[in-house]
Amino acid sequence: MLSYRHSFHAGNPADVIKHLVLREVLEYLTQKDKSLDYIDTHSGAGLYALASEEAQKTQEFEQGIAKLWHYQGANKAIEKYVELIKNFNLGSNNLTFYPGSPAVADAVLRAIDKSWLFELHPQDIKHLDENLNRKRNVKVKFEDGFKGLIGLVPPASRRACVLMDPPYEIKSDYDKVVDTIIKAHKRFSSGTYMIWYPVVQRERIDRMEQRLTDSGIRNISIFELATSADSDEFGMTASGMIVINPPWTLKKTMGEVLPELVQLLSDDDGFYRSEQLVDE
Repeated sequence: MLSYRHSFHAGNPADVIKHLVLREVLEYLTQKDKSLDYIDTHSGAGLYALASEEAQKTQEFEQGIAKLWHYQGANKAIEKYVELIKNFNLGSNNLTFYPGSPAVADAVLRAIDKSWLFELHPQDIKHLDENLNRKRNVKVKFEDGFKGLIGLVPPASRRACVLMDPPYEIKSDYDKVVDTIIKAHKRFSSGTYMIWYPVVQRERIDRMEQRLTDSGIRNISIFELATSADSDEFGMTASGMIVINPPWTLKKTMGEVLPELVQLLSDDDGFYRSEQLVDE
């Protein structure tokens, strides 16, 4: 249950789409003067050294952020995402570190906002605490993020952005994610909820989409980046973000971002999805 370490996968194409969407959503939500609660249910270590034994073993970042490191295109969202990652490398031309979701969020959030970071892995919680628990508005919790989310909504601020991205090593997580989001949405329907998912078996994602569609929740979008065609062989071929109550600007932004990411990060069979699953 606690074997997954994101350090093996930091900076891969799945992180690119996850963190690009996260940055876009938070940039929009922090334009308002009112405070915001950011809730990260599966936070990981917060920051990853790409020279580590784990990252070097898989070198998945070579297929993701490394391909964008010297980005020369005109897409502002990709440009801002790469700039954010470079800031964690002290503006250096060398790609040495990659931030996890809590650090990406921390780079966008303001002093008036709060972060609630949940992690259960005994090693990663130590790193998370070292990397991000230095600010008064950041709370690191060695707790189950599924339960933690339910305990935090509705937040006192009445504004929240939730990221749920479990490793899905346990097959029941696919249903648990949907169950938890439905329960949280019943308690707090105006929050922005983001679900990251991997495409290992397309049927599991189809089921998640159908359950969310049937739940009665409105205003659901999906953004997916496939680096290769769906396959029955072992391994992730695509990943995406399901966003409930997305900023109105996100659909247009991702409609421009995803075709370019397919060109930059995918093989000849790569594709993307940018769809409205459920209308407002």
